[in-house]
Amino acid sequence: MSRAPRALAALVLLLVALLAGCSSGNSEDDAASTPASSDLDQLDTDLAPCPDPSGQPAADSDLPATVFDCFGGGTLDLSRAPGVPTVLNLWASWCGPCREELPLVQQLADVAGDKVRVLGVASLDGASQSASFAEDAGITFPSAFDGDGEVAAAIGVNTLPHTIFLAADGSVAYVQVGQVHSVEEFEQLVADHLGVQL
Repeated sequence: MSRAPRALAALVLLLVALLAGCSSGNSEDDAASTPASSDLDQLDTDLAPCPDPSGQPAADSDLPATVFDCFGGGTLDLSRAPGVPTVLNLWASWCGPCREELPLVQQLADVAGDKVRVLGVASLDGASQSASFAEDAGITFPSAFDGDGEVAAAIGVNTLPHTIFLAADGSVAYVQVGQVHSVEEFEQLVADHLGVQL
């Protein structure tokens, strides 16, 4: 294949990725400036620590059995059942729709109280970029760091944002691919897939 058709093919793939939603914006420069996840406690954020999961293994889950460090402290272990219905929102600082959706996720966390746990996962992003974005967005709900995008890869989704609804036993009840546009829409998804009225 000559250079012109290769360049055209690359351009078409890039446009398809942009039109389909956000895809990874990480570059080698971003990765070089990103602290290791073990350095998350050195980042200044208002994010709450991740809560402890139950002692039970997660039931029938395709999620990775990896333990992720959380920005506010603690860890997110998706191999363990959360013990309560959980909304897990995957986001990144480079994702435009995430920038619109994340404040709604915070509103959902505020409304949910103890009925539903709301957690975030900074995915395919740099830790310092994620922390800065979280501060700018004014979010405080717990968020873990998954710089390599293991969670997204495990469920076969390559765009952001998306939201995973987990039953109390850790099984995946539903995956919302793409942006949610209102708190009411989030509340309806919680009612439909987790059986909880907020």
